[in-house]
Amino acid sequence: MTEGQYVSLNQSVRIAIDIGGTFTDFQVLGEGTGICYAHKTPTTPDDPSEGLLLGLREAATKFRFSLGQVSAIIHGTTIATNAVLQRKLPRAALITTSGFEDVLEIGRHFRRQIYSNKAEPRTLLIPRSRRFGIKERVKADGSVECGLDAGEVARLATRLTDCSAETVAVVLLHAYANTDHERLVAEILERYLPNIPVSISSEISPEFREYERTSTTVLNALLMPVVGSYLHSLEEKLAKEGVSAPVFLVQSNGGVTTPNGAARQPARLLLSGPSGGAKAAETIAERLAILDLVAVDMGGTSYDVSLVENGRVRLINQGEVDSCPVRLPMVEMRTIGAGGGSIAKVDRNEGLKVGPESAGANPGPVCYGNQEGSPTVTDANVILGRIDPDIFLSGAMVLDAQAAYRSVANQIAERLSLGVEEAAEGIIKIAVAHMASAIRLSLFEKGFDPKDFTLISFGGAGGLHACETASELGIKRVIFPSYSATLSAWGMLYADIAHDLTRAKLMKADSTAHEQLAKIVVDLRKKGEALLRSENIDPISQKFEFSLDLRYPGQAYEIGTPFIDSDDLCNAVNTFHNIHFAQYAHKDTSITPEIINIRLKAVGLLEKPGENKTLSGDGGKAGQRRIFVGGAWCYLPIYDRATIKLDKMLIGPMVIEEPHSTIFISNNWSIQKVETGELVASMIEGSRNESDTG
Repeated sequence: MTEGQYVSLNQSVRIAIDIGGTFTDFQVLGEGTGICYAHKTPTTPDDPSEGLLLGLREAATKFRFSLGQVSAIIHGTTIATNAVLQRKLPRAALITTSGFEDVLEIGRHFRRQIYSNKAEPRTLLIPRSRRFGIKERVKADGSVECGLDAGEVARLATRLTDCSAETVAVVLLHAYANTDHERLVAEILERYLPNIPVSISSEISPEFREYERTSTTVLNALLMPVVGSYLHSLEEKLAKEGVSAPVFLVQSNGGVTTPNGAARQPARLLLSGPSGGAKAAETIAERLAILDLVAVDMGGTSYDVSLVENGRVRLINQGEVDSCPVRLPMVEMRTIGAGGGSIAKVDRNEGLKVGPESAGANPGPVCYGNQEGSPTVTDANVILGRIDPDIFLSGAMVLDAQAAYRSVANQIAERLSLGVEEAAEGIIKIAVAHMASAIRLSLFEKGFDPKDFTLISFGGAGGLHACETASELGIKRVIFPSYSATLSAWGMLYADIAHDLTRAKLMKADSTAHEQLAKIVVDLRKKGEALLRSENIDPISQKFEFSLDLRYPGQAYEIGTPFIDSDDLCNAVNTFHNIHFAQYAHKDTSITPEIINIRLKAVGLLEKPGENKTLSGDGGKAGQRRIFVGGAWCYLPIYDRATIKLDKMLIGPMVIEEPHSTIFISNNWSIQKVETGELVASMIEGSRNESDTG
């Protein structure tokens, strides 16, 4: 290794970790020098903490630091999402207002297949036998119509023991307007069943819409034992390794929380990993002064699309996991099954299909040594020469190019009467079409034109397809960030503590709302300040961002709108009209919208790491390689990213290699390294250019 590639023994290090479906990514920041170090290791699906610890030890050995030097660990994880998708969940019970035990089954009268004469089956995480009703009733205005009998709740505790419930969700009617009954139920259950976690809707999702609130609370209750056990085990293992540093967990909203916060509200971790990439895109947008970005993260399993609009990551207040609504603020993300491990196969109609099934980390693509597997997007890139099989993951894994060739030949090319290279190109083209469709849909549904956006591509497989995807969409600029293969982990280094607070209150968005609105704003701010004080965030590092959920009267949906305070209501209403027009192509300024929810994001600003990058190299090429492009084999220049000179324009086609990923620059694209260290590719219009030979 050259000078600067080792961590000094007299400095602390901050480590960000992103556990993905295929690889676990590490960013190690030397806080004294500001130098970042990237590392990847295969994910261990059965116990993600094993891969995390293995990767920590590997990184410590590779970059020569001790685990005692670690000052903080920022951890993004898919454990919550995987537990739901794989149904590795505890036995849960639901307590609700009598008569509302079947809310989960009734759901919404929504058909995904509108011409089917049968309703889609519901995803029922709690069976009817473990859903219990109790006599009580709170009205929508918060007044009590029927009081709660504490004795009935105490007797119900015995029934919960009899049905072997391991966790409990409590969702009472209109608890968002009056939390007293839910809190009393939780207190009684904790007295009689002290070892069983209880999640109440008025804490995790205090909003109207009974089905969504119930689904969110049930998911939170189910995940409390899973995430709690994982975090307890992780803390013990880290302690054994000599790591005493604080651990922060990345949330779906892009902020971080403490292990205690994550254990209480684990549903906020459901988009933990991908939100790190969105945060990284926001950070890079600010550095490059680019307001509108499409951020795409292509890993081994999935392709995640998020938007940076006007310099900020776009957030939504409701998502979905395996058809289960999650009514919580989260980074708006569209995910499709298009990763490096996406499986290619010929269907029964003799058509080539790519994804959404993935070979994942285990068994992985055929070139990883999965001799009995189906070919994948990674195998196609190896066949076409875009990936050098001898230096994959900096040489830590040597790929079997011949096995990849045989799998495509036998399973794809022969069945479609194509050459092997043509079949591999077909796999890439279909994958690119899927990716472009996901981006197009993400932009069109909000009234945006792809040509007005810049693509930022990251993830281990992203650089291989970014230019072709941009060309498909008419996007003229692509950013390849430093540490692109581990960018989600890098983005976590820049995350802050964030708490989302909500108050549901239906009222007109006019002068009649000022008094109530002012009181709610003050109350929410006090709660936010208390939460941040409990985490030792001093007042100067506290930031508060308010927003309103607004809608036209009678609408079944609302739009999140920035908001400062009650004196800013008129501006918020005007912004709402404009956003409504952009998204739905109509607005009516003569109608006074309704306020549905008042939201606060309480942010605790953490100290941001400085960075020290080696920006310019000597400009030399790493050599050339035989690569299949446009239906023919040709020799293309290969560049080591580190050697590219600052502001030197290079013309494609070419391949740029870095330690954990590869970038393919296709015809009609040029690329430059800019002062912040990113590579910026630009489409060359109206000409076909040869690769740079200087």
